Amino acid sequence: MRPFDTVLRPFITACILALALAVPAKADGKLTVYTYESFTAEWGPGPKIKQAFEKQCSCSIDFVAVTDGVALLNRLRLEGKSTKADVVLGLDTNLTHEAKETGLFAPHAIDTSSIEIPGGYKDDTFVPYDYGYFAVIYDTHKMKDPPASLKQLVEGGPKDKIVIEDPRTSTPGLGLLLWVKSVYGDKAGEAWARLKDRVLTVAPGWSEAYGLFTKGEAPLVLSYTTSPAYHIIAEKNDRYKAAAFEEGHYLQVEVAAQTANGAKNPLSAQFLAFITSPAFQDTIPESNWMFPAAKTSGPLNPAFDTLVKPAKTLIFSPEEVARNRKAWIEEWLSAMSL
Repeated sequence: MRPFDTVLRPFITACILALALAVPAKADGKLTVYTYESFTAEWGPGPKIKQAFEKQCSCSIDFVAVTDGVALLNRLRLEGKSTKADVVLGLDTNLTHEAKETGLFAPHAIDTSSIEIPGGYKDDTFVPYDYGYFAVIYDTHKMKDPPASLKQLVEGGPKDKIVIEDPRTSTPGLGLLLWVKSVYGDKAGEAWARLKDRVLTVAPGWSEAYGLFTKGEAPLVLSYTTSPAYHIIAEKNDRYKAAAFEEGHYLQVEVAAQTANGAKNPLSAQFLAFITSPAFQDTIPESNWMFPAAKTSGPLNPAFDTLVKPAKTLIFSPEEVARNRKAWIEEWLSAMSL
């Protein structure tokens, strides 16, 4: 009689092999992506992007979220070369020069020929994933005559309050700072001093600011020309609208890049390439509520055709922002007496 193990061993081996083939393979790598809170929210693009990329790469994505875009750069500076981030997603072109100067980011070798940004785009480190224009959103149930210019917003008096974001932690907050500077120049401090009494509160990030607005705390909020599309498409109402400003609107281009540490992880380059694909770009319009930076697999929802189209695009170069950001924030702090 043959020993028990020699009889069963071939059968057991065959069963183990069959089970191994039947069970999906475990992720063979991990990608850590630092981003902002609204990106990873249940209603944001993060969950869909995670699912799509993990299916493609047989890996796992770990999203680490902070309040807003400027906070991303602040955190990365604090962590320095010990950062766990492979990719940082959520800076914008107002911060890219400063980000490069830290030495914490690595150039990419991604084909960005499919990128379609107003005014064009070219950078060897940062890959755009969306863009939009800052705007003052108003509640039509509370305001019938919204400001038609930045000048009217600044000089309109304290009756109709606005919620804004902090330029020290938030890219929209920084965007408003640059918007005011681009229109008022050397008199920006005076403009902030006049606007101060109209500001209900300065929120740390976009999510907090917009949440206060939709709860009815103020009839105005700093957001994007694309924000009304969310309400039209997701909520089937047109209560909230963007005010068209005659001076023009400031452009924001949001970007992603691999860190110097992340460049050692092949998934970083794979993810940056994925950003320019329809699989990523298709999620942007109706989850991040911005314009896609590259081609999508189909046309945008017709609601996007109804949005405010800026009469003029306002933007500073990344180098000019880097040279002046600290001084311009000090000017803002002084005028706002925060």
